[in-house]
Amino acid sequence: MPKGKKAQNPYKSVLHLRNKHREQYDFDLLIRALPDLKAFVITNKFGDTSIDFFDPKAVLALNKALLKQYYRIDYWSIPENYLCPPIPGRADYIHYVADLLAEQPDHFQNPVKCLDIGVGANCIYPIIGHQEYGWTFVGTDIDLNAIAAANTLISKNPQLKGHITLRYQSNSKNFFAGIIQRDEIFDLSICNPPFHASAKEAHESARRKLCNLKGEKVEKTVLNFGGRRNELWYPGGELKFLSNMIYESRKFSKQCRWFTSLVSKKENLDKLYNTLDAVDAKSIKTLEMGQGNKISRILAWSFIR
Repeated sequence: MPKGKKAQNPYKSVLHLRNKHREQYDFDLLIRALPDLKAFVITNKFGDTSIDFFDPKAVLALNKALLKQYYRIDYWSIPENYLCPPIPGRADYIHYVADLLAEQPDHFQNPVKCLDIGVGANCIYPIIGHQEYGWTFVGTDIDLNAIAAANTLISKNPQLKGHITLRYQSNSKNFFAGIIQRDEIFDLSICNPPFHASAKEAHESARRKLCNLKGEKVEKTVLNFGGRRNELWYPGGELKFLSNMIYESRKFSKQCRWFTSLVSKKENLDKLYNTLDAVDAKSIKTLEMGQGNKISRILAWSFIR
C-alpha cells in the first residue's frame, strides 16, 4: 500500500460536522490500531486504497479498527450472521439527535438517558453515544443471543460498564411496555427499524444494491452486513413497525421527551405524520442526513411541549 494513501469512504463529506468519519479512511492509521486489518486492504479498480465491501470479514475488520481508533473500544465482535453496522452512518444518527437535545439543554438529565429499541448484538448506538457524549443507555432486544453478545462487549470494555444496561423484551409486539419501569424517565429513544416486510424483499433489495454497485447483473446475494430476521424485516415492513411504535409511545408520553427512529423510505413519511397527528403528538421533526449517495432521515416526535 503506498505510504500515506487514503481510502475511499462512501460517506465522505456528507456526514454531520462532528462525525469523525467525514474524511477518507486513513488505512495506515487504522492498521496501526488493528494490524489484522492489513490482510483485507486492497487497491480497487479506481486506484483507491480500500477493502472489499462485499466481504463480511473485511467489513468486520474495518469496524473493529474504526471502533478502536476513534471510540477507544478494544474488544468488539458479533456472532455470525448478525448485523454488522456501517459505523459512519450510525455515528451520524447520534450526532443529529444530540443536536435535537441541544435545542433545549435545560430540559434533559445529566447525563442524558437514552433508550435504544433493538440494540442488537453489535450494541453500536450505546457505544458511540456513550463514548462521544457520555450518555447512559438502556438497550432492548427480543433476541436473547443478541443481548448476550452485547453484554459480552460491555463486560470486555470496562469504560462501558455501569453506563449501558440491557433488557430483554419478552413480547415481540411491544416496544416500550415491559421495558420502561414505573417512574423511569428517558430523555430520548432511538431505533433502527427493520426496513423490509419479508426475507424475500430484504434479499431482493440487497441484490439490487449489488447490481448498482458492481454495474452488472447479480443473481445471488450475500448480505455483507449480515442481519437476522428481526433486524431486517417485520410483517408490514417499516411503515407498520413505526406506526405500531407511535401508537404505543403515546402510553409513555410522560416518560420520554423525544421518541426517534430512522425512516428509510421517504414515501412512508406522510402516513407516519398522519399517525402522529392521530395520537396528538405536540412536536414533530424530520432530521435529514446525507449518507453516501442517498438521503436518510430521522423522525422525531414528542408529547411534551
